[in-house]
Amino acid sequence: MATPTPPPTSASQTISSPPGEAQRDRERLLEFEFLRATEFAALHTLSWIGKGQKELADAAACDAIRGMFDIMDIRGEIVIGEGIKDEAPGLFKGEKVGLWRSDSPRFDIAIDPIDGTTNLSKGLPNAISCIAAASRDEGDLNSLQEIPAFYMTKLAYPPEVRLAFMNDPKLPISVDAPIDEVIKITASILNKGVRDVVVMVLDRPRNQPFVDAIRRVGASLRMIGDGDIAAALAPALRRSHVDLYVGIGGAPEGVISAAALRCLGGGMQAKIWPRDDAERQSLIESGWGDRLNDIFLSRDLARGKGILFCATGISESPLLKGIEVQGTTAITHSMMMRARSGTVRFVSAHHNLSQKTIRLRSTRSEVGI
Repeated sequence: MATPTPPPTSASQTISSPPGEAQRDRERLLEFEFLRATEFAALHTLSWIGKGQKELADAAACDAIRGMFDIMDIRGEIVIGEGIKDEAPGLFKGEKVGLWRSDSPRFDIAIDPIDGTTNLSKGLPNAISCIAAASRDEGDLNSLQEIPAFYMTKLAYPPEVRLAFMNDPKLPISVDAPIDEVIKITASILNKGVRDVVVMVLDRPRNQPFVDAIRRVGASLRMIGDGDIAAALAPALRRSHVDLYVGIGGAPEGVISAAALRCLGGGMQAKIWPRDDAERQSLIESGWGDRLNDIFLSRDLARGKGILFCATGISESPLLKGIEVQGTTAITHSMMMRARSGTVRFVSAHHNLSQKTIRLRSTRSEVGI
Protein backbone atom coordinates (compact mmCIF):
# COMPACT_ATOMS: atom_id res chain seq x y z
CA MET A 1 0.00 0.00 0.00
CA ALA A 2 1.32 3.40 -0.93
CA THR A 3 2.10 5.73 1.93
CA PRO A 4 -0.29 8.69 1.80
CA THR A 5 1.29 12.02 1.11
CA PRO A 6 0.82 14.41 4.05
CA PRO A 7 -1.04 17.61 3.24
CA PRO A 8 1.06 20.70 2.68
CA THR A 9 1.86 22.58 5.85
CA SER A 10 0.52 26.10 6.09
CA ALA A 11 2.61 28.95 7.44
CA SER A 12 0.63 28.85 10.67
CA GLN A 13 1.49 25.18 11.13
CA THR A 14 5.23 25.36 10.72
CA ILE A 15 7.27 23.89 13.52
CA SER A 16 9.93 26.56 13.62
CA SER A 17 9.11 29.82 15.40
CA PRO A 18 10.15 33.38 14.69
CA PRO A 19 13.19 34.49 16.74
CA GLY A 20 11.09 36.45 19.25
CA GLU A 21 8.75 33.53 19.86
CA ALA A 22 11.67 31.12 20.19
CA GLN A 23 13.13 33.34 22.91
CA ARG A 24 9.83 33.35 24.76
CA ASP A 25 9.57 29.56 24.47
CA ARG A 26 13.04 29.18 26.00
CA GLU A 27 12.05 31.50 28.84
CA ARG A 28 9.13 29.19 29.63
CA LEU A 29 11.48 26.24 29.97
CA LEU A 30 14.27 28.05 31.76
CA GLU A 31 12.09 29.38 34.56
CA PHE A 32 11.82 25.80 35.84
CA GLU A 33 15.62 25.51 35.81
CA PHE A 34 15.93 28.71 37.83
CA LEU A 35 13.30 27.32 40.19
CA ARG A 36 15.38 24.19 40.73
CA ALA A 37 18.32 26.41 41.65
CA THR A 38 16.39 28.11 44.47
CA GLU A 39 14.96 24.75 45.59
CA PHE A 40 18.47 23.30 45.75
CA ALA A 41 19.71 26.32 47.70
CA ALA A 42 16.87 26.05 50.22
CA LEU A 43 17.36 22.29 50.69
CA HIS A 44 21.12 22.63 51.08
CA THR A 45 20.65 25.13 53.92
CA LEU A 46 18.21 22.89 55.75
CA SER A 47 20.85 21.61 58.18
CA TRP A 48 21.99 25.17 59.01
CA ILE A 49 18.63 26.52 60.22
CA GLY A 50 19.06 27.80 63.77
CA LYS A 51 22.76 26.85 63.97
CA GLY A 52 24.08 30.42 64.31
CA GLN A 53 26.38 30.06 61.29
CA LYS A 54 24.98 32.43 58.67
CA GLU A 55 28.21 32.51 56.61
CA LEU A 56 28.25 28.70 56.31
CA ALA A 57 24.55 28.66 55.43
CA ASP A 58 25.16 31.27 52.74
CA ALA A 59 28.10 29.27 51.39
CA ALA A 60 25.92 26.15 51.20
CA ALA A 61 23.23 28.02 49.25
CA CYS A 62 25.78 29.48 46.83
CA ASP A 63 27.37 26.08 46.27
CA ALA A 64 24.01 24.56 45.34
CA ILE A 65 23.00 27.40 43.01
CA ARG A 66 26.37 27.34 41.24
CA GLY A 67 25.99 23.59 40.81
CA MET A 68 22.67 24.08 39.05
CA PHE A 69 23.99 26.94 36.93
CA ASP A 70 26.83 24.68 35.75
CA ILE A 71 24.37 22.57 33.75
CA MET A 72 21.99 25.31 32.55
CA ASP A 73 21.98 26.17 28.86
CA ILE A 74 22.35 29.92 29.30
CA ARG A 75 24.93 32.65 28.91
CA GLY A 76 24.42 34.22 32.31
CA GLU A 77 26.23 37.00 34.07
CA ILE A 78 25.74 37.96 37.69
CA VAL A 79 25.10 41.69 37.64
CA ILE A 80 23.86 41.90 41.23
CA GLY A 81 25.13 39.31 43.65
CA GLU A 82 26.53 38.52 47.03
CA GLY A 83 29.48 39.99 48.85
CA ILE A 84 28.78 43.71 48.42
CA LYS A 85 27.70 44.41 51.99
CA ASP A 86 28.87 41.52 54.14
CA GLU A 87 31.74 39.81 52.30
CA ALA A 88 29.58 36.77 51.64
CA PRO A 89 31.03 33.68 49.91
CA GLY A 90 29.65 34.48 46.39
CA LEU A 91 28.01 34.73 43.85
CA PHE A 92 29.80 37.87 42.72
CA LYS A 93 29.18 40.64 40.23
CA GLY A 94 30.70 39.78 36.85
CA GLU A 95 30.71 36.03 37.49
CA LYS A 96 29.78 34.06 34.37
CA VAL A 97 27.34 31.18 34.87
CA GLY A 98 25.79 28.61 32.56
CA LEU A 99 27.17 26.62 29.63
CA TRP A 100 27.81 29.69 27.45
CA ARG A 101 27.17 27.98 24.12
CA SER A 102 27.02 30.27 21.12
CA ASP A 103 23.24 29.93 20.80
CA SER A 104 22.45 29.95 24.50
CA PRO A 105 20.13 32.80 25.56
CA ARG A 106 21.82 35.70 27.34
CA PHE A 107 20.62 36.64 30.83
CA ASP A 108 21.54 39.26 33.39
CA ILE A 109 21.07 37.73 36.82
CA ALA A 110 20.40 39.28 40.22
CA ILE A 111 20.60 36.82 43.07
CA ASP A 112 20.23 36.50 46.80
CA PRO A 113 20.98 32.89 47.77
CA ILE A 114 19.51 33.64 51.21
CA ASP A 115 17.52 36.78 51.86
CA GLY A 116 17.39 36.72 55.65
CA THR A 117 20.64 34.96 56.58
CA THR A 118 20.55 36.25 60.15
CA ASN A 119 17.00 35.01 60.61
CA LEU A 120 17.92 31.61 59.20
CA SER A 121 20.90 31.31 61.54
CA LYS A 122 18.63 32.05 64.51
CA GLY A 123 15.80 29.81 63.37
CA LEU A 124 13.52 32.81 62.84
CA PRO A 125 10.95 33.43 60.08
CA ASN A 126 11.48 35.38 56.85
CA ALA A 127 14.28 33.59 55.00
CA ILE A 128 13.98 32.81 51.28
CA SER A 129 16.26 31.97 48.35
CA CYS A 130 15.58 33.98 45.20
CA ILE A 131 16.81 34.69 41.68
CA ALA A 132 15.78 37.35 39.19
CA ALA A 133 16.90 36.96 35.59
CA ALA A 134 16.30 39.28 32.66
CA SER A 135 17.07 38.60 29.02
CA ARG A 136 19.08 41.19 27.11
CA ASP A 137 16.64 42.01 24.35
CA GLU A 138 17.55 45.68 24.07
CA GLY A 139 21.12 45.66 22.76
CA ASP A 140 23.95 45.44 25.24
CA LEU A 141 22.29 47.55 27.95
CA ASN A 142 22.02 45.67 31.23
CA SER A 143 18.44 44.66 31.89
CA LEU A 144 18.96 44.89 35.66
CA GLN A 145 20.31 48.19 36.97
CA GLU A 146 23.19 47.92 39.40
CA ILE A 147 23.07 50.60 42.08
CA PRO A 148 26.58 51.24 43.50
CA ALA A 149 25.31 51.96 47.00
CA PHE A 150 24.66 49.89 50.09
CA TYR A 151 21.14 51.14 50.78
CA MET A 152 18.06 52.66 49.20
CA THR A 153 14.91 54.17 50.64
CA LYS A 154 12.01 52.12 49.27
CA LEU A 155 8.25 52.32 48.98
CA ALA A 156 6.41 49.27 47.62
CA TYR A 157 2.68 49.12 47.01
CA PRO A 158 -0.03 46.87 45.50
CA PRO A 159 -1.25 46.85 41.88
CA GLU A 160 -4.30 49.00 42.68
CA VAL A 161 -2.10 51.79 44.04
CA ARG A 162 0.30 51.50 41.11
CA LEU A 163 -2.54 51.85 38.60
CA ALA A 164 -3.95 54.86 40.46
CA PHE A 165 -0.51 56.50 40.40
CA MET A 166 -0.10 55.77 36.69
CA ASN A 167 -3.49 57.37 35.97
CA ASP A 168 -2.73 60.39 38.15
CA PRO A 169 1.01 60.99 38.82
CA LYS A 170 0.08 63.98 40.99
CA LEU A 171 -1.15 61.66 43.74
CA PRO A 172 1.12 61.73 46.83
CA ILE A 173 2.41 58.24 46.16
CA SER A 174 6.13 58.82 46.35
CA VAL A 175 9.15 57.69 48.27
CA ASP A 176 9.69 61.42 48.92
CA ALA A 177 6.17 62.02 50.26
CA PRO A 178 5.46 61.89 54.01
CA ILE A 179 4.46 58.32 54.82
CA ASP A 180 1.26 59.47 56.56
CA GLU A 181 0.07 61.00 53.26
CA VAL A 182 0.95 57.81 51.40
CA ILE A 183 -1.00 55.77 53.94
CA LYS A 184 -4.07 57.99 53.66
CA ILE A 185 -4.20 57.88 49.86
CA THR A 186 -3.57 54.11 49.94
CA ALA A 187 -6.50 53.70 52.33
CA SER A 188 -8.70 55.67 49.94
CA ILE A 189 -7.62 53.66 46.88
CA LEU A 190 -8.11 50.32 48.66
CA ASN A 191 -11.40 51.46 50.25
CA LYS A 192 -10.05 50.88 53.76
CA GLY A 193 -9.85 52.84 56.95
CA VAL A 194 -6.41 54.24 57.79
CA ARG A 195 -6.17 51.97 60.84
CA ASP A 196 -6.73 48.95 58.56
CA VAL A 197 -3.79 49.76 56.28
CA VAL A 198 -0.95 47.36 57.15
CA VAL A 199 2.55 48.79 56.71
CA MET A 200 5.65 46.62 56.95
CA VAL A 201 9.00 48.09 58.03
CA LEU A 202 12.46 46.59 58.48
CA ASP A 203 13.39 46.90 62.15
CA ARG A 204 16.47 49.10 62.04
CA PRO A 205 17.34 52.33 63.90
CA ARG A 206 17.55 54.18 60.57
CA ASN A 207 13.85 53.42 59.99
CA GLN A 208 12.62 54.85 63.30
CA PRO A 209 11.21 58.03 61.67
CA PHE A 210 8.96 55.84 59.49
CA VAL A 211 7.86 53.81 62.52
CA ASP A 212 6.98 56.97 64.47
CA ALA A 213 4.99 58.43 61.55
CA ILE A 214 3.05 55.18 60.99
CA ARG A 215 2.11 55.04 64.65
CA ARG A 216 1.07 58.70 64.69
CA VAL A 217 -1.29 58.31 61.75
CA GLY A 218 -2.81 55.19 63.33
CA ALA A 219 -2.04 52.59 60.66
CA SER A 220 -1.23 48.98 61.51
CA LEU A 221 2.53 48.44 61.83
CA ARG A 222 4.32 45.16 61.11
CA MET A 223 8.06 45.12 61.81
CA ILE A 224 10.46 42.46 60.56
CA GLY A 225 14.00 41.70 61.65
CA ASP A 226 15.33 40.64 58.26
CA GLY A 227 14.13 39.63 54.80
CA ASP A 228 13.98 42.80 52.74
CA ILE A 229 12.88 41.13 49.49
CA ALA A 230 9.96 39.13 50.85
CA ALA A 231 8.73 42.25 52.64
CA ALA A 232 8.87 44.39 49.49
CA LEU A 233 6.85 41.83 47.51
CA ALA A 234 4.22 41.35 50.20
CA PRO A 235 1.99 44.31 49.17
CA ALA A 236 1.59 42.79 45.68
CA LEU A 237 0.26 39.52 47.13
CA ARG A 238 -3.26 39.61 48.55
CA ARG A 239 -2.69 36.64 50.81
CA SER A 240 0.08 38.49 52.68
CA HIS A 241 -2.40 41.03 54.12
CA VAL A 242 0.30 43.71 53.80
CA ASP A 243 -0.58 46.95 51.98
CA LEU A 244 2.68 48.92 51.98
CA TYR A 245 6.37 48.37 52.56
CA VAL A 246 8.52 51.37 53.43
CA GLY A 247 11.99 52.04 54.77
CA ILE A 248 15.69 51.96 54.11
CA GLY A 249 17.01 48.56 53.03
CA GLY A 250 19.60 46.97 50.78
CA ALA A 251 20.13 48.38 47.29
CA PRO A 252 20.82 44.97 45.66
CA GLU A 253 17.65 43.60 47.28
CA GLY A 254 15.79 46.58 45.85
CA VAL A 255 16.67 45.60 42.29
CA ILE A 256 15.62 41.98 42.85
CA SER A 257 12.36 43.19 44.38
CA ALA A 258 11.76 45.49 41.40
CA ALA A 259 12.14 42.56 38.99
CA ALA A 260 9.62 40.50 40.94
CA LEU A 261 7.18 43.39 41.21
CA ARG A 262 7.35 43.83 37.42
CA CYS A 263 6.00 40.27 37.23
CA LEU A 264 3.39 40.71 39.97
CA GLY A 265 2.01 44.04 38.77
CA GLY A 266 2.84 45.86 41.99
CA GLY A 267 4.97 48.99 42.12
CA MET A 268 8.03 50.28 43.92
CA GLN A 269 9.92 53.53 44.13
CA ALA A 270 13.45 53.75 45.46
CA LYS A 271 16.06 56.40 46.11
CA ILE A 272 19.75 56.08 46.94
CA TRP A 273 20.46 56.54 50.66
CA PRO A 274 24.16 57.21 51.34
CA ARG A 275 25.18 55.96 54.78
CA ASP A 276 27.55 58.81 55.45
CA ASP A 277 29.54 61.63 53.85
CA ALA A 278 32.26 59.22 52.75
CA GLU A 279 29.83 57.07 50.76
CA ARG A 280 28.16 60.16 49.31
CA GLN A 281 31.55 61.41 48.10
CA SER A 282 32.39 57.99 46.69
CA LEU A 283 29.14 57.97 44.71
CA ILE A 284 29.86 61.45 43.38
CA GLU A 285 33.37 60.45 42.32
CA SER A 286 32.03 57.35 40.53
CA GLY A 287 29.68 59.48 38.43
CA TRP A 288 26.47 59.06 40.40
CA GLY A 289 26.37 62.53 41.92
CA ASP A 290 23.61 63.73 39.60
CA ARG A 291 21.41 60.72 40.43
CA LEU A 292 21.41 60.88 44.21
CA ASN A 293 18.04 62.64 44.18
CA ASP A 294 16.52 60.51 41.41
CA ILE A 295 13.49 58.37 42.17
CA PHE A 296 13.86 54.97 40.52
CA LEU A 297 10.67 53.15 39.55
CA SER A 298 10.47 49.37 39.18
CA ARG A 299 10.85 49.66 35.40
CA ASP A 300 14.04 51.73 35.86
CA LEU A 301 15.64 49.02 37.98
CA ALA A 302 14.36 46.04 35.96
CA ARG A 303 13.95 46.83 32.26
CA GLY A 304 12.31 44.96 29.42
CA LYS A 305 9.70 42.21 29.35
CA GLY A 306 11.96 39.15 29.50
CA ILE A 307 12.09 39.05 33.30
CA LEU A 308 11.88 35.85 35.33
CA PHE A 309 11.70 35.57 39.11
CA CYS A 310 11.91 32.46 41.27
CA ALA A 311 11.95 32.06 45.03
CA THR A 312 11.81 29.19 47.50
CA GLY A 313 10.91 29.59 51.15
CA ILE A 314 13.42 28.45 53.77
CA SER A 315 11.61 29.68 56.87
CA GLU A 316 8.08 31.10 57.09
CA SER A 317 7.57 34.51 55.46
CA PRO A 318 4.72 36.69 54.13
CA LEU A 319 5.78 35.52 50.68
CA LEU A 320 6.20 31.75 51.08
CA LYS A 321 5.93 28.97 53.62
CA GLY A 322 9.20 27.56 54.88
CA ILE A 323 10.57 24.04 54.35
CA GLU A 324 8.53 21.37 56.10
CA VAL A 325 10.18 18.09 57.08
CA GLN A 326 7.96 15.08 57.65
CA GLY A 327 10.00 11.96 58.28
CA THR A 328 12.13 11.41 55.17
CA THR A 329 10.17 13.94 53.12
CA ALA A 330 11.02 17.63 52.77
CA ILE A 331 8.29 19.85 51.33
CA THR A 332 9.40 23.05 49.63
CA HIS A 333 7.15 25.97 48.72
CA SER A 334 8.21 28.12 45.79
CA MET A 335 6.93 30.70 43.37
CA MET A 336 7.98 31.48 39.83
CA MET A 337 6.75 34.17 37.49
CA ARG A 338 7.36 35.94 34.20
CA ALA A 339 6.82 39.59 33.41
CA ARG A 340 6.02 38.85 29.77
CA SER A 341 2.94 36.78 30.58
CA GLY A 342 2.15 37.99 34.09
CA THR A 343 1.77 34.36 35.15
CA VAL A 344 2.55 33.57 38.79
CA ARG A 345 2.90 29.93 39.79
CA PHE A 346 3.07 28.59 43.33
CA VAL A 347 4.80 25.23 43.46
CA SER A 348 4.85 22.74 46.33
CA ALA A 349 7.38 19.94 45.87
CA HIS A 350 7.82 16.79 47.96
CA HIS A 351 11.45 15.64 48.09
CA ASN A 352 12.31 12.13 49.27
CA LEU A 353 15.42 12.79 51.34
CA SER A 354 16.51 9.17 51.12
CA GLN A 355 16.77 9.50 47.33
CA LYS A 356 17.11 13.22 46.63
CA THR A 357 20.40 14.49 45.25
CA ILE A 358 21.50 17.99 44.30
CA ARG A 359 24.42 19.05 42.18
CA LEU A 360 27.13 21.09 43.92
CA ARG A 361 29.87 23.22 42.39
CA SER A 362 32.30 22.11 45.12
CA THR A 363 32.03 18.43 44.18
CA ARG A 364 31.11 18.82 40.48
CA SER A 365 28.67 15.99 41.08
CA GLU A 366 25.31 15.01 42.58
CA VAL A 367 25.31 14.52 46.35
CA GLY A 368 22.69 13.41 48.82
CA ILE A 369 21.09 15.87 51.19
